[in-house]
Amino acid sequence: MKDKTEALIAEALTNVKNPRLDKDVISAGMVQDLAVSNGVVSFGFLLAREDSPKLVREVRKAVKEVPGISDVQINVGEPATEKAAQPAPAPTPAPQPTAMPNLGTVIAISSGKGGVGKSTVSSNIAAALAASGARVGIMDGDVYGPNIPRMFGKEQQPEVRDNRILPLEAHGVKLMSLGFMMERDAPAIWRGPIIQKIIQQFLNDVDWGKLDYLLVDLPPGTGDAQLSLVQTVRVDAAVIVTTPQQMSTGDALRGAKMFEKVGVPVIGIIENMAGFTCPHCDEITNIFESGGAQVLADELGIPLIGQIPLQAEMASMADNGQPVVVSRPDSPAAKALVEAAKAIKSKASGKKISLPVVS
Repeated sequence: MKDKTEALIAEALTNVKNPRLDKDVISAGMVQDLAVSNGVVSFGFLLAREDSPKLVREVRKAVKEVPGISDVQINVGEPATEKAAQPAPAPTPAPQPTAMPNLGTVIAISSGKGGVGKSTVSSNIAAALAASGARVGIMDGDVYGPNIPRMFGKEQQPEVRDNRILPLEAHGVKLMSLGFMMERDAPAIWRGPIIQKIIQQFLNDVDWGKLDYLLVDLPPGTGDAQLSLVQTVRVDAAVIVTTPQQMSTGDALRGAKMFEKVGVPVIGIIENMAGFTCPHCDEITNIFESGGAQVLADELGIPLIGQIPLQAEMASMADNGQPVVVSRPDSPAAKALVEAAKAIKSKASGKKISLPVVS
């Protein structure tokens, strides 16, 4: 039975074609170490830098359609090259970021740890900037947990026209996320080179048009996504999102130091969950310890540009694709986010790096 199931899976995968190689993924040798156990399929998938990440979604969908398959686990890696057997070449310099004037001011939104509401803050800042009349895009750099599709209520795959990916749009903001190209419940198992490829593709192959601001919602920490971003495009500024607790601000400090080391100015700290706003009287009660973000800002010598209170129904609005600055613009959280957006707009304009436009 196991051999029969593996044969059915292999047959299903022959229907998934790699357009670059003009072969199906089985013939191209992209599927490695296929195994089936109790309805769970696992295998390695070799994705070259020139291949589209959408192939992973197509492969997963094809396997899940095989009868009796309950789950698909894909470990994405990069294929070995013929040069791998040759003597290792001398180390090459790290790639240098390039100017992309059409993207406007590129702002990284980061956090030291997960669960601080970074994506909620990013989406609301983007919507607030768009509402002010700016041309805004938001790129979901969190390839492990892409949340921008949910934040803006968009799930369909983007169109491809003339080999350019067309970003989706909601609330006046242009959107691009790996979440548009994957099934919602599919785990992302990505290695460093693949993350770099995705970041580069989102910057180079997406038809962003002419923007005033591109916000990049980064994953927590200081890993491959952050490094790939600053090596690919000239990032003009970074904003750090934290909550008041010392555990969060300590991790945020490391994130801010990382940007300093790569020459990206951190223009401000945003403290999220800064107290709970009573839905009846608007009185703010500190649930967590207070003042942590201000201590962090003072230590770094940068301003605290926003303190966003917790607010009833704010999470459900985000889950339904309605940023609070759009759905409840007069609420305390929305007002605080709009003020933070104004501060970012003001401070980022002074950080813009003037580079020649290459025609």
